[in-house]
Amino acid sequence: MSAYKVNHKLDCKGLSCPMPIVKTRKAIQEILPGEVLEVEATDRGSLADIKSWAGRTGHQYLGSTEEDGVLHHFLRKASEGEEQEEKKYPHVISLDEVKSRYKEADVQLVDVREPMEYAFGHIPGAISIPMGEMGERFGELDSNHEIWVICRSGSRSDHVCQLLAEKGFPIVKNVVPGMKDWDGETETN
Repeated sequence: MSAYKVNHKLDCKGLSCPMPIVKTRKAIQEILPGEVLEVEATDRGSLADIKSWAGRTGHQYLGSTEEDGVLHHFLRKASEGEEQEEKKYPHVISLDEVKSRYKEADVQLVDVREPMEYAFGHIPGAISIPMGEMGERFGELDSNHEIWVICRSGSRSDHVCQLLAEKGFPIVKNVVPGMKDWDGETETN
């Protein structure tokens, strides 16, 4: 039970990406500017997802806590004039094209899912950099290579593609729809 005063609560426990963001997006539309929404989630990826989404839409990410395996995210709805339209990263690559080209030497495939998601199955050769760590680890990427970013559904990878483009990486593509529909070769750790 949260000790913080909130106006609305949203239960996303048991849901995996992209559902916590989908439900949060809908719930925030239904509350008044300035009100606080608490999102309860068990998906570890929601830590980075919700913070990133709030930043891109103008809503204020107040923080997160964890209690008994449940993450509690707190968001304040943007006031009039603060809210921004959410933008999608325009450069995408299909799973079919990834299948035919991911082993090429001039491509870096970056998997931004959580470490456990990556461990249970990833594309061979994919570099694991969870979305929440990208801000500190983007220096591990080579800007002379084409960078393809993949997650479970294309949502987290969209956010990371925007970040990498802002950091000056010249060729960045979002793999859509993501690992949930990948039927090619995988390996586990």
